[in-house]
Amino acid sequence: MRGIIILLAGALAIIAVGFAVSAKQPDRSRTLRSPQSFSDIADEKQRSLALFQEAGKVITHARCVNCHPRGDRPAQGDDRRPHMPLVVRGMDNFGAIGMRCTTCHGPANFDEGGVPGHPEWHLAPIEMAWEGKSLGDICRQIKDPERNGGKSIAELVHHMAEDSLVGWGWHPGPGREPAPGTQKEFGELFKAWADTGAVCPPA
Repeated sequence: MRGIIILLAGALAIIAVGFAVSAKQPDRSRTLRSPQSFSDIADEKQRSLALFQEAGKVITHARCVNCHPRGDRPAQGDDRRPHMPLVVRGMDNFGAIGMRCTTCHGPANFDEGGVPGHPEWHLAPIEMAWEGKSLGDICRQIKDPERNGGKSIAELVHHMAEDSLVGWGWHPGPGREPAPGTQKEFGELFKAWADTGAVCPPA
């Protein structure tokens, strides 16, 4: 009996150590590296590429892609399932007549009902559809004024770092995984990418 107790105690100790180690190792998919952490990449083009790939952890996250669908129907949830009930973007990306986004989505999250919210809740224009695209294609699309709402690189940096609807991705309410890192960290990465030539992945 004493031997069994010792074995159990040993097993519990191993499990506890495992939890302690895992607690010290943050999930890299949910964090963002700082721009400074890429300073050892001497080639500016390669550094710019690496910065965008890190920012891509946010850009390709469900919190962003769900509102950048390739069709007229948004997605929802971490699994990017089709929005229920069925809704469409409408003429102005704020929903169809009689079923506007604001019919259900208020100016803030309604946590009790699990309904996200923001004063400007709407779909991204179809020209900004990211769903199903490679990170390189999304990058080229982001840089193209004809497909980014006519924004300059400087305006894009401001949009990513300061826009409160973009910022909702880090405060999505219970039951939804926030975008990796913080909006401030994402904005810093995006600016560093722009400052190093805004290089896009080839694919």
